[in-house]
Amino acid sequence: MAGTGTADLTYQARSTTGKAVVVKAAALPWHKTVDVPLGKEPIVSIVLGAKGGQARCTLAIRGHHVQSATATGAFGRATCSGPVPAAQADQN
Repeated sequence: MAGTGTADLTYQARSTTGKAVVVKAAALPWHKTVDVPLGKEPIVSIVLGAKGGQARCTLAIRGHHVQSATATGAFGRATCSGPVPAAQADQN
């Protein structure tokens, strides 16, 4: 996440419960690398607070840019998501 100030963030990561992780008042800029459960689409959401501002989420899957979005203004929201490509067989 790019930006200044703080934002509430939600992302899906591998866990036994399969629940999303919520980070309240994360200091921006913010970066996290996670493993996504097989068969699930990675998703990252931003919600700005009452003071507003601007924050950008960027999603990369296996090192390739997939999507970016910008949240602006009071309680601005943005979401980034994208499909995970099928696993590739080893090519020896």
